[in-house]
Order: sequence, then structure tokens, then C-alpha cells
Amino acid sequence: MTGKYDYDLFVIGAGSGGVRASRIAAGHGAKVAVAEEYRVGGTCVIRGCVPKKLFVYASQFSEEFEDAEGFGWTLGERSFSWEKLLANKDREIDRLNGIYIRNMESAGVKIFQTRAFLKDAHTVHLVAEGRDVTADKILIATGGTPFKPASIPGIEHAVTSNEAFHLDALPKRGIVVGGGYIAVEFAGIFNGLGVETTLMYRRDKVLRNFDEDLRDGLMEEIVKKGVDLRVNTDIASIERKGEVLVATLKDGGTIEAGFIMYATGRVPNSQGLGLEEIGVKLKKNGAIEVDPFSQTHVPNIYAVGDVTDRAALTPIAIREGQAFAETVFNNNPIAVDHTIIPTAVFSQPELGTIGLTEHEAREKFGDVDIYKTSFRAMKHTMTGRHEKTFMKLVVDPGTDRVLGVHLMGPSSGEMIQTVGIAVTLGATKKQFDATVAVHPTASEELVTLKQKWSPSAN
Repeated sequence: MTGKYDYDLFVIGAGSGGVRASRIAAGHGAKVAVAEEYRVGGTCVIRGCVPKKLFVYASQFSEEFEDAEGFGWTLGERSFSWEKLLANKDREIDRLNGIYIRNMESAGVKIFQTRAFLKDAHTVHLVAEGRDVTADKILIATGGTPFKPASIPGIEHAVTSNEAFHLDALPKRGIVVGGGYIAVEFAGIFNGLGVETTLMYRRDKVLRNFDEDLRDGLMEEIVKKGVDLRVNTDIASIERKGEVLVATLKDGGTIEAGFIMYATGRVPNSQGLGLEEIGVKLKKNGAIEVDPFSQTHVPNIYAVGDVTDRAALTPIAIREGQAFAETVFNNNPIAVDHTIIPTAVFSQPELGTIGLTEHEAREKFGDVDIYKTSFRAMKHTMTGRHEKTFMKLVVDPGTDRVLGVHLMGPSSGEMIQTVGIAVTLGATKKQFDATVAVHPTASEELVTLKQKWSPSAN
């Protein structure tokens, strides 16, 4: 393509959305360049979903070793090396980073390892190279960044998920502040790795906007596993005393810890890009305003992924990036549907969810049918562990359509991906019931739930 500009498309940010958009656009014949100031792969690959899942695996072995004894195994002395885990994790991240770079270069995408910002609607300044390049279309895909409340004295002593992947050593005791995905996942990770872990949240329940049964069930289970869960609690100040951090709480109490990790949300990474100066509108939280096709108020500038704050999930960023490239470079307009999104929380136990919560369904439809069950997984009949598995279906009685599925227990993430296909296609409860159960599995409960739940039956 190309014409009066250096590139047909310039992408700022080489995370999940930016990488997918650049590769697809290049495949449609566009001349594409990407600027990335850190590492190609973005938060998910470099310091997010991928290393976090590796840490989850590592932390689960402490229970697996205990459970093995119930099946006749006798295990000898065990020890854990944080340093070895970090080294192996870093090697895998390096491998993935290399794959991302090779895939982009093989697609013909030019990569600039530098911070970049906009000087006008078609001009990008490459900071490390001290020069400008021009592009017909520009895509902002800079993701999000961890939030730390600057108003708290001593907050500079706290870490975020970025630094948690690179701690020099695992202290004996740690505090995780927050109640979202990242907070509950890291609380489980540190607890499983032997850290005395406090999970502190300023509200009454973790995982706001999730189904109430999942919220209650997860809180019960993580306490069973040894996490010191403190809700309606917040930190007023942090002080360093030698190697120890002292957190003073708003109620006047104190807690000592080797580290304090803030997982209190992420904010769109839109600052310092020159956006507002050229007419790109931002929301109050810094998110870039876009239309259903990811176009900003400046016609040739687009944005995808977490920087738009539509649905801060890697698969959504990827889908938005591909939809943008198809729309703009293949004359195939695609608007991403953000209404039905299956998702998993790699807490311990794991959660999987799709569709409406019971509360949302009642607000929208009035009466709904609820089917739910709670049981001890077959594995734990031998281990003696009293961890609950929970499953719930929310059904519209008028159409029999399954509006929501909410799971807690082993492999819930795997299950919700498959169940998500059915819910996305509008499957009915009758169709769930007509599906032959796979026995013995936990997931067979999803197709054998016959008794409607009512408060009187609880």
C-alpha cells in the first residue's frame, strides 16, 4: 500500500492486541511498524497471565504432595527453591518473547524497541531514536498499568504484580491488598509456596461483580487453605523498619510483613502519548473513548485492548486487534461483542464463569430458575481434604435459555471454555439435560442438575 506516509499502520504497544493487529494488517498487504518500550508480548506474556499461571502450578504442588499420601505414596524430604522457579520462569518468558518477535518479523512487521508518542494525527516520535515517522493509520495498544494509591504514606515500599514476579527472595510473611482477579490469585500463590499470607480487602467480599455464591464459596475455601482473609480492612500507612514492613491499618492495628503487594486494579496506560493534545478523547479513568469498531474521535487513530477499558482480558484484546485489522485493512467490518465472555480466575480453588450472575439475571428478567450443587470432588474422598466444588446454572424460565454458568473447583477454567460455546450459542436447560454425562467427572453435574433451587430448600 503506502503513499505519502512511511507506514500504512503504526502500532504503539506490542502486547496481545497490538501484535495481533499488526500481523493481520501486514497479512492484508499493509506496511506496518510497531513501537514497544519494554518487551514484545505485553503484560500477559511477560508479567501477567503466563508467568502467573506458572506460579499457580508451582504453588499447587504443596497440596499435591500431601494428597499423594492418600493414594499410597510415601514422599521423602521436600524443599522449594524460589530462585529456581524464577530462573525457569524467566527462561520460558524469554522463549515466548522470541517467538513473538520472530512471528512479527516473518509477517513483515518492523519493530522499534522504544517508547513512542504522537506529535500529530499522523506523526509518531520514536524517543530512543530521536526521530519521527509517519503513518496513515495509528493504533494505540498500550494496555494497562498497576495502580497504587499515592495518598498512602509509605506506598513506595509496596510492590505490584509487576515486581512480584521478580522478588529477590520469598519472605516468611506477606500481605496482598485487593479483592480482584490478581489479588486472590497471588494470595493463593504465596500461600501455596509457604508464605504466611494476609489477603486484605476494603469491601465485605472479594471479586466484585461475580456471582454471590462464587464470592462466598471462594472466601470460605481460601480461609480453609490458610490465607488470613481480612475484609472491610484497609491500610492507612506503611513504614519500613529494617527488613520488615509495618502496615498500620485504618482501625489502628498493625501487621508486619516482608512484602506488601498492591493488587487494587489496573488503569489504562494512556498518559504521555500525546493523545489529548491531538483530539483523542479520554474517559475520567484515562481510558481511550472508541466506537464499536475501535475508532477514536480522530478518524485515523484507533485503540484496542485494556487501554480502552472495555473488557480487560487478553483474548478480548486479541479479538479487538484482529477485528480492527479486518475492518480497516480488509474491508470486512467487525465489531467485537463484549456481552458474553467466558473467563477464569486462577484462584485456589479455581473459578470459571460466563453470562449473567443470579443478581443480574433477576434484575433483567425478574424470576429466574437456579440450579446449583456443592460437593467434595472424588479425588478428595481419598485425600481427606474438605475442599468444595460448586456449580450453578442460571436459567430464564420463559425461554429455558441458560443465562449464566458459575463454577468453582479443579479445572473450572477448562470447563468454562467448553461450556462457553453452548452459552454463546444460546443453549437451553433442556439441551444441557439432553447431553449425555461423562462419568465419573465433576463436569457431569452440569448436565444432571434436575432440582430447582429455592431459598426454602437451602
